[in-house]
Amino acid sequence: MVLDPFSSEKPTLIVRKLQPDNRETPLHFIKTDIIHHEFFYRRNHFSYPYLPTSNYWLPVNGVVVHPRLFSLEEIFHMPSKTVKVLLECAGNKRRFFKPKVFGEQWGKGAMSQGYWKGVTLRHLLELTGLKHGAKEVLIEGYDFGKTPSIEKPVSFARSLPIEKALHPDTLIAYQFNDQPISFKHGYPLRLIVPQWYAMASVKWIRQITVLDDVFKGPFQSFDYVYYPDKKTDAGAFPVTVVNVNSSIQKPLNREILNQGRQLIRGIAWTGTGQITKVEISTDNGSSWSQAKLAAQNESTSYAWRTWSYEWTPHEKGEYTILVKASDSFHRIQPKIPFWNRKGYGFNAYDQVTVKIE
Repeated sequence: MVLDPFSSEKPTLIVRKLQPDNRETPLHFIKTDIIHHEFFYRRNHFSYPYLPTSNYWLPVNGVVVHPRLFSLEEIFHMPSKTVKVLLECAGNKRRFFKPKVFGEQWGKGAMSQGYWKGVTLRHLLELTGLKHGAKEVLIEGYDFGKTPSIEKPVSFARSLPIEKALHPDTLIAYQFNDQPISFKHGYPLRLIVPQWYAMASVKWIRQITVLDDVFKGPFQSFDYVYYPDKKTDAGAFPVTVVNVNSSIQKPLNREILNQGRQLIRGIAWTGTGQITKVEISTDNGSSWSQAKLAAQNESTSYAWRTWSYEWTPHEKGEYTILVKASDSFHRIQPKIPFWNRKGYGFNAYDQVTVKIE
């Protein structure tokens, strides 16, 4: 059962662009760690696609022993798996980069999570069989259009290395929170790739192709690449694993608070291991204390972890609150983000400034 994550207030998604449709989850209203599809963020490169209204088939072909066409009914009757997974846009928090970068100016809400159910991609590949020399698995969506990098229309397509494609939790999902995936989030089938930024979780899957070479489509070799140099492609490398990160949900930035005990709360997440520590500063980094972490287990290792901290300011005035998270692979949020000209992977300390009256 999905609980209503909001109080009596009923927010809406924060619109970043109407065409194509790009909207943020209003994270500061979230009261639980399950996001209903209505408030799940939307990230699109193109207009919503036209889908076959009947006889949907999923082709799996390429460097395989037995190319197959799978019907939805077949897929629904295969052994299934349900995994709680956070999806974060690689451009989440882009608006906070300094110097500024071009692209959708996402705040903190280009991310959401919930329970995804489906068949593992590994299972489908086992049914078709991989030939010797298979290197990558290409997933192509029904959404298509033009991009700034090329003139002719292309489909949104991404590939995974064989190892990631065969990961036991990489899913071809057909349900979200015990309901069919909504059209705007990938119905009828969506790839779910835990631990990687959400550009890898291709929506509206059209076909799956096993490759014996490296895929070089525009959303693989041009977009979703870190470019550390402002003018050249020197040092470029692909965007993959989610950075360790955290966000303050309460209080809001520039909020006016009364004196007395205050509850600071938020979320922390990572693409490697689990969140092990969240530290908070109420004096702009002069001193740090540990926040209280919610319990976590293996079944929620791909989800964010909530944290809280009780603070009693003793004087009136302005306070800058900072937060940083650490994970089990000893990755720590940096004070300064890794700047890159397309604005991916922002994960510097999160901060809000409040006034105590």
